[in-house]
Amino acid sequence: MNKNSNLYQIIYAAVMVLIVGTVLAFIYMALKPKQDANIANDKRKQILSAVHLTPANDEVIEETFNKYIVAGYLLNKDGSIADSAQNVAFDIDMKNNVKLDERDLPLFKCKLDDGSIKFIVPVYGAGLWGPIWGYVAVDDNGSDVYGAFFSHEGETPGLGAEIEKPKFQDQFKGKKLFKDGEFKPISVLKVGKSPENGEDYVDAVTGGTITSTGVNNMLKDCLTPYQAFFNKLQNIEPSK
Repeated sequence: MNKNSNLYQIIYAAVMVLIVGTVLAFIYMALKPKQDANIANDKRKQILSAVHLTPANDEVIEETFNKYIVAGYLLNKDGSIADSAQNVAFDIDMKNNVKLDERDLPLFKCKLDDGSIKFIVPVYGAGLWGPIWGYVAVDDNGSDVYGAFFSHEGETPGLGAEIEKPKFQDQFKGKKLFKDGEFKPISVLKVGKSPENGEDYVDAVTGGTITSTGVNNMLKDCLTPYQAFFNKLQNIEPSK
């Protein structure tokens, strides 16, 4: 066949595309289990961060997670447990979940070395440049926040991206979700401002107004559906 002919060049290009495509597909399939494992471990690490447990060695993340996260649930609207199968909470994709009219309500139960129980709620929302997300850990009294972790996809370094720093996250420890028996999710307010409804609040990130507002809205949107569960922990009868 004439190597300078159009037919030869077309056949050559098609064969090269087929070979390269096959090689790339093989590499993808070979690496995918490792990629999936890394993604899962990163999620485990974020959940553990909400209860102040961050393994120094990434190789023990899964072991640490399995030690302290003793259960995962999906809740019904009334706060009762709908499903407690293994990984049922872990496998929920919050990005898609928050878009549903009838959301799943995943919840993680953590037992610390001192025997205390913490319940961890995943949260997901929108920042300035993309999605933000995190986990809020609550004591088994259903009100006191034990810890919080937040992350983002593309917020501005030094501004909105500060939500992933301890300086911002540590403010949540000890805040209450209930004031005078009324459920009031924590607000994120500009420094110097006070809440109108008496809820607990933290200072917003300086210069990160839109991202801070995103965290504020995310907390209200994602924690409110768990009110019935928190009521049960406090033996509060649902309002008629």
